[in-house]
Amino acid sequence: MSGAVSLESIGEGLTRTRGAAVDVAFRMRGSGPAVVLLHGTSANHAVWEPVGDLLEGEATVIALDQRGHGRSDKPETGYTGDDFVTDVVTVLDALGLGQALVAGHSLGGRNAWLAASRHPDRVSGAVVVDYTPFVEAAVLDELDVRVAAGFREFADQAEIEAYLRDRYTRILPGAVERRARWGYRQQDDGRWVPRASPIAMSQLIEGFRTPYRDEFLAVPMRMTHLRGRLSSIVSESSWRSAMLDRPDDRWVDVEEADHYIPEEFPERVAEEIGRALRS
Repeated sequence: MSGAVSLESIGEGLTRTRGAAVDVAFRMRGSGPAVVLLHGTSANHAVWEPVGDLLEGEATVIALDQRGHGRSDKPETGYTGDDFVTDVVTVLDALGLGQALVAGHSLGGRNAWLAASRHPDRVSGAVVVDYTPFVEAAVLDELDVRVAAGFREFADQAEIEAYLRDRYTRILPGAVERRARWGYRQQDDGRWVPRASPIAMSQLIEGFRTPYRDEFLAVPMRMTHLRGRLSSIVSESSWRSAMLDRPDDRWVDVEEADHYIPEEFPERVAEEIGRALRS
């Protein structure tokens, strides 16, 4: 596949694969060892911008729009963990990169440990932000309802930002602006709708019900995990169960954060990714 996949600039600082089974958009900057950043459900590459700002002096930072999101392809099916991992490898191949550290938030965190398990020759390390194999079914049920409610029309960017501030109460003001700018598109009638695909969101949340615990256990390198102490996704019980599975990993509680740590404490996340890079 790598020989058939090329790259094209699509403007606004983004590059996109061309010729893959599913083409993926991403932003790349900086120099040094490669770090792939994977966002969470219904988000996009831009949620990582402050983290990328902090890392680009020591790493080549590659922030993806995962399939079903942003400017990447949105197939009707294909949203299992392994489908997302395939896209990471596709981007690495297209860039001619042998290895990368993979860091991900929520959905992206699950995909990070799965990539490390499936492709230990291509993934040099994994940083998992606020996700574990033990997230409870009731939490996923609530997530499904909450994400589905976001698929609506908006009159303008101001209305989008008001909605986002209400939904993500702790993210920084700049994070609200980035989500509004990058996460929505204007229709022919002038109204705005999310770029993420509702079909994709429904399927990938259903995919969370496969815990990938065996793959979590099989990751051969020491991983780093971060959890927001106020997280609505990773309960204390889920966190403790994951720690028991992998006691030699690095486990970091972020006391004042909820689930959206990269958009609340980007310095803390960048610090942990940098630590993982140097180790």
